[in-house]
Amino acid sequence: LAGTKYLISQLVWCGMGIVVCLVAASLDYRLFKKFAWPVFIVALVLLLLVLLPGIGHRIKGASRWFKFGGVSFQPSEIAKIALIIVMAWYCDRYQRQMHTLTRGVVIPGGIIALMLGLIFVEPDRGTTILLAAVSGAMLLLAGVQWRFLLPPVVLALTGLAFSLWRDPMRMKRIFSWLYLEENKDGVGYQAYQAMIALGSGGWFGLGLGNGRQKLGFVPEHRTDFILSIIGEELGLVATLGVVIGFVLIVICGVYIATHARDTFGTMLAAGITLLIGLQAFINVGVVTSALPNKGLALPFISYGGSNLLAMLTCIGLLFSVARQGRATELKSANPFASGEFPSAQPTS
Repeated sequence: LAGTKYLISQLVWCGMGIVVCLVAASLDYRLFKKFAWPVFIVALVLLLLVLLPGIGHRIKGASRWFKFGGVSFQPSEIAKIALIIVMAWYCDRYQRQMHTLTRGVVIPGGIIALMLGLIFVEPDRGTTILLAAVSGAMLLLAGVQWRFLLPPVVLALTGLAFSLWRDPMRMKRIFSWLYLEENKDGVGYQAYQAMIALGSGGWFGLGLGNGRQKLGFVPEHRTDFILSIIGEELGLVATLGVVIGFVLIVICGVYIATHARDTFGTMLAAGITLLIGLQAFINVGVVTSALPNKGLALPFISYGGSNLLAMLTCIGLLFSVARQGRATELKSANPFASGEFPSAQPTS
């Protein structure tokens, strides 16, 4: 019955996500320029509200969710899209000034810090690191000089390292990652069991539903560590198929970004591609113990309605950028359709 509950919940979120995806794909992405700041402000308000006692729902010491009845929602998922849209708007609006210190780093850095600060204190360091990387990459793509961006990056990394050093739980996670064998019965238990799941699957797995590690050995098997269960039940072939799927999404996203009709479309597509690609990369790295546990879901696959809804919305926006870019290419390739040349007139 519990499994059916999770399945039905995920299907409902998937249905809503597909509807939002289709709506976003059918719209002209340039409309989001007008709503960039309202969406950003709404995201900030939600991030503030989730921190308030009695409003935000706390799980394992973190206040990241709103819970209404049996439905929970993470406002940081809205924040991901809102920050990308605002950064795309900013890079488009000030594209000729992005090489300067003030317009290229100070002002956008303040915008980024405002949102990431609220996510950081939830605390959600995984999402903070993810969005910091995406935002920084977008600024570089927009023309910000390395010498201006490097000092705030070093400062941010220093602050992150200090906060981790003062956080015993996360320091234990890092040490358990560095010395997994010595911590396999403690903090590193889940990561070690995930490695066992991946290894026991072989090439083609034990069969769908026949996995053993999900029976309490990998506690987060529906969410952050779902790839380990895929590896156990469907094997290395399916695991590589998932990785190849994300690689293809990134390749398509890069193509869409480079063929967008304007700077806003390029930055929007680039930000979304970076978001999906980096989140998938971090999740795969955590499951394979190449990276310490960051608590990030595997896009489109992990259980979690708000993340699935956000990722499908991102795909819809990518489709919109691709559709508008394709329409521009067709119009350029057919000057008669655009009215650039008058129709031929018979000579006398």
